[in-house]
Amino acid sequence: MFKKILIANRGEIACRVIKTARRMGIKTVAVYSDADADALHVEMADEAVHIGPPPAAQSYLLIDRIIAACKSTGAEAVHPGYGFLSERAAFADALAEAGIAFIGPKAHAIRAMGDKIESKKLANAAKVSTVPGYLGEIETVEHAKKIAADIGYPVMIKASAGGGGKGMRVAHDDASLVEGFSSARNEARSSFGDDRVFIEKFALEPRHIEIQVLADGHGNAVYLFERECSIQRRHQKVVEEAPSPFLDPATRKAMGEQAVALARAVDYQSAGTVEFIVDKDRNFYFLEMNTRLQVEHPVTELITGIDLVEQMIRIAYGEKLPFTQDDLTIKGWAMESRIYAEDPFRSFLPSTGRLVRYRPPAEGTLEGVTLRNDTGVYEGAEISIYYDPMIAKLCTHAPTREAAINASVRALDEFEIAGIQHNVPFLAALLDHPRFRSGKITTGFIAEEFPDGFHGAQLSELADRFLIGLAVFLEVQENMRGLTIDGQIALHRPAHNGEYVVMVGKRSIPVRAVISDWGCVVTIDGQAIRVDRSNYLPGKRLYKGDINDAPFAAQIKPVGSGWRLTHRGATATYHVRNPQAAALAALMPEKVAPDTSKYLLCPMPGLVVSIAVAVGQEVKAGETLAVVEAMKMENVLKAERDGVIAKIEAKPGDSLAVDAVILEFA
Repeated sequence: MFKKILIANRGEIACRVIKTARRMGIKTVAVYSDADADALHVEMADEAVHIGPPPAAQSYLLIDRIIAACKSTGAEAVHPGYGFLSERAAFADALAEAGIAFIGPKAHAIRAMGDKIESKKLANAAKVSTVPGYLGEIETVEHAKKIAADIGYPVMIKASAGGGGKGMRVAHDDASLVEGFSSARNEARSSFGDDRVFIEKFALEPRHIEIQVLADGHGNAVYLFERECSIQRRHQKVVEEAPSPFLDPATRKAMGEQAVALARAVDYQSAGTVEFIVDKDRNFYFLEMNTRLQVEHPVTELITGIDLVEQMIRIAYGEKLPFTQDDLTIKGWAMESRIYAEDPFRSFLPSTGRLVRYRPPAEGTLEGVTLRNDTGVYEGAEISIYYDPMIAKLCTHAPTREAAINASVRALDEFEIAGIQHNVPFLAALLDHPRFRSGKITTGFIAEEFPDGFHGAQLSELADRFLIGLAVFLEVQENMRGLTIDGQIALHRPAHNGEYVVMVGKRSIPVRAVISDWGCVVTIDGQAIRVDRSNYLPGKRLYKGDINDAPFAAQIKPVGSGWRLTHRGATATYHVRNPQAAALAALMPEKVAPDTSKYLLCPMPGLVVSIAVAVGQEVKAGETLAVVEAMKMENVLKAERDGVIAKIEAKPGDSLAVDAVILEFA
């Protein structure tokens, strides 16, 4: 076996590969840019080599520096992870020429399948069903319009060398085609150094289901069943699961066998994924083959018990697969939630900065439920503007789909993150959504169920009562701590047992609290809410215990005379006061937020790509005003109302902070 391997990547995938290599007794080498000098993967590896400045094009994408790092450390093989150089045939060729093994497929397979245009031609030749579209290069927007007219709207514009949702746009008419064509090419050029795009028909009610394959260099190939990846936002996967709640055994077998046949057609040797679009009648159509490890590979590992990274390493070393198709079975159900540094309450715009708090729920297996958290960060780490904003992948595995969902929602409630914005509340709300729980999902799920964006989940009546009880419990705990302070005037000592008023928005709820050794009983409208003390201590930001004998978790943030509590994607502020203070608080004037409607503010830290308007120009609602790039994605900022441009405060090339003024309306 290899004695030492280099991981040509960063973040959670680099850490993931290091864990398996360590278990196999293989030493590891990390590479890092200036921005990643203190990153977790650098700390975990046995050795680390600096390869350049923060931009990927000047560090992680430089083949010669990766090879030089291998030679200087004696690394015998390279695992590319995903993204960066993972699907560059030139990288595999360069490693082979240097006598270094590539832990991935051979260069000819990468070339055949890595280019979406060529892979579709090959699939057609192999009589694999493909989505209708134009498989050649498209040079001009006029050519794109003609193709779209022939296929019929809606159409999907896709970067030939794309991945991760970058370089992809859906167009429903000529206007959106023109805008999407330009943005897709720009994103493809900046992310992959290749601005070729193609166009295919966009199915209106599709499911995105992919098949995991493994093939060795001895003619053996198997499929490790499927992953349901239909929950997507802007073509970026958000939640994945295995198996799919939609496939029947016959369709699963047919898709798996077709995926293996495609892998054999290109002499594939490694782990790879064949992606399909599946319609409501379970007809499936080949989309592309990803010649690398997928982000969502953990759910496959959890339902099969097979370490895909280990198999990739063993295949690259020349070993045979240790199992056949008949040996593989599906065990239980797995869920993966991608936790990103983004603000779901502001159109999911990227968020950067320091992770002031990062405390994931404990990993391990308890009562048949496994929790796994793949991450590349730690408390105090920096979320950079230069790379993908993923913080972690939270995975659960349980005997049933319902149990896996319940475990995921509870784990998300327990996930403590502060310092940057994150999508944990959105993920919790999504997983707890009745339609998601039913399994009746498509790639349009998020757009259909959250058409106006995410504004927080709605609390059930029971959850609201539990949170009222929890807020009172927290207030009582704080008051009891206050009783320990010396030198207090007796009449002004804080109370604990007794009457309180909980104010939630415009609601005013009288309650009674009675403290005990095990916790607190809060009576609301004659109904008792029993809040177990559990291991909670004043000052903690997470409550994890039992309320009315049921497991319950909520995030806690003190706010003035109350508590902002978050549970299952819903956030509410509960002000807990004694009756006299509540009566006085009701008389206080309400603060009104400043009016910023006359400004276009930069919604995230980013680089101004273009300004589409001029001073004095009249604009209509929906017109493009500016384009800002952040974390390798172009964000088109549009007018929310009709108006006239009075001032322009930014220009292309400017690096702006969040809420910086871009332009002002008259």
